[in-house]
Amino acid sequence: MFGLELSFIWAGIIALAVLIYVILDGFDLGVGLLFPLTKDEGERNVMMNSVAPIWDGNETWLVLGGGGLFAVFPLAYAVIMPALYIPITLMLLGLVFRGVAFEYRWRTKRFKPFWDMAFFGGSLTAALCQGIALGALVQGIEIEGRAYAGGWWDWLSPFSVLTGVAVTVGYALLGATWLNMKLVGRIQEHMRGLVWPLAIATLVFMALVSLWTPFQNEEFFGRWFAWPTAAFSVLVPVLVGLAVVGLFQGISTGREIRPFLCALSLFVLGFVGIGISFYPHIVPPSLTIAEAAAPDSSLAFTLVGTLVLLPMILGYTAYAYWVFRGKVDPDEGYH
Repeated sequence: MFGLELSFIWAGIIALAVLIYVILDGFDLGVGLLFPLTKDEGERNVMMNSVAPIWDGNETWLVLGGGGLFAVFPLAYAVIMPALYIPITLMLLGLVFRGVAFEYRWRTKRFKPFWDMAFFGGSLTAALCQGIALGALVQGIEIEGRAYAGGWWDWLSPFSVLTGVAVTVGYALLGATWLNMKLVGRIQEHMRGLVWPLAIATLVFMALVSLWTPFQNEEFFGRWFAWPTAAFSVLVPVLVGLAVVGLFQGISTGREIRPFLCALSLFVLGFVGIGISFYPHIVPPSLTIAEAAAPDSSLAFTLVGTLVLLPMILGYTAYAYWVFRGKVDPDEGYH
């Protein structure tokens, strides 16, 4: 029982790390996705300055989620990685290239347009591949004898492509609401205007993915439409509706913080929906959290260190956002 409890505690920690990564690095990637929709270099500079102090810290949560999966759920890691080698590798290359572009565009004038496009391209690749990997995981991974038994291209399907586009559009919405909150002048007005079509597109894709997901697996269907979990089938859409009302009202009344928080809440609710669909599996349709967990001694040992480090990371993250709160000064440069 103790081992079972530890495995579920660790599943919660990894899920938390992934969620924090999605909502933090999501708007960060969204800024890159919106890079081509600018008027001049000055606007691109302030867009990049809005995430300059925090972009690399956001990716700490990706390391925690991936490293935690390797350490405490080695069987799940051994199954997921071969199944998703291509999208995960492309995602990491996109993040690396994006990080290089972030630094290099400030060091050159001649090749700045190239690095601007590299920043956009890296953001697009990372966002799209994250969504595709999510879709491939939701549709299920074939396991035989505690090992991946599928093919190289099983991750690529109409459903995974749909989730890839959905996540990308959602990240663009996060980026637009973040820039509306952080910037001033014409670029702020432009980003505020983009929130409407991006929000509508995000809702359409969320609806399509939500309607398609239960048909990916019989257990998903039963979990969403059988009592008592069917209550969430009503509760989650209601909460999504409230978030949408808050988002549109905030934009219409000139609010800046509320639209961003409401856009974040859409991702949180989507993540909760995926968690309801998966539980108690960590790799659907057949590998459960308890089956994939490392030995009890490893779970306990790693949990001690994590309980020390996790508050430190949360504290540092909160402090960084607090220090760099407020509007971006257009006259300030990134160094």
